[in-house]
Amino acid sequence: MRLTALLLASALLAGCASTPNNDPSGTWINQAAIDAASASGRLREALLAYGPNLEWQIDPAQRQASYSNGFELAEGRLQAAGEGRWQVTFYGDYQERLSVEDGQLVQVASEYWPEQQFTRVDSKEGPAPLGSRFEQALYRDYLGGDWLIEEGIGQGGLVRFQVDGQVEGLPGAERFALCLAGDCAAMSGENDSLWLQAGDQGSPWLFVHEGNQLRIFEAQNRAQFDEMPEYQPGPQRWLLKRRQP
Repeated sequence: MRLTALLLASALLAGCASTPNNDPSGTWINQAAIDAASASGRLREALLAYGPNLEWQIDPAQRQASYSNGFELAEGRLQAAGEGRWQVTFYGDYQERLSVEDGQLVQVASEYWPEQQFTRVDSKEGPAPLGSRFEQALYRDYLGGDWLIEEGIGQGGLVRFQVDGQVEGLPGAERFALCLAGDCAAMSGENDSLWLQAGDQGSPWLFVHEGNQLRIFEAQNRAQFDEMPEYQPGPQRWLLKRRQP
């Protein structure tokens, strides 16, 4: 009898475990874009291919759903649209459709966007500003680890890019931010760019991420003084090489 009861309990637990989790609550990030950027080194290309949206935060109890695309934040009203499916209505009656499939949040293809998929992040980390979870995961996967300055100011030193946007060991910089979308992307064209800042002073830089090498170039403005800046790579300032664990 005891063995039968244990087998029955195991079967019930297995059945529960195989039931899809249709709960959309929590924070979801575009891990596919991060993985593509980490594999290829080309950040803008990966964001365009797998974005444009980077993070969703969903609260069914409050009937709220918000997303970030790295430049804009949008908050909408969440409504159930069948089992495992939801509709989000934004200002002006603009709508998006969501579903949870195999543990992934799917933003259904629409006339505005292609289909996009998002991975839920650990809820134990607590609430965070919209978009910050994606940035933290990107900084960890794309720039994480120890980088050695092979060429440039501070040659021989170690550089660490932290998930909170701090940078250690890069001369003249205390904080950094990767360009994800918006004006910085428009001004950089096809080039990847980042912002480096020390104190209240900062400036844009262009970079090339190739395998375990990171080349950082001065951003030279080719536009006229009355035009929107148009940055092209100037002289290389640093060559960093990531140390293998």
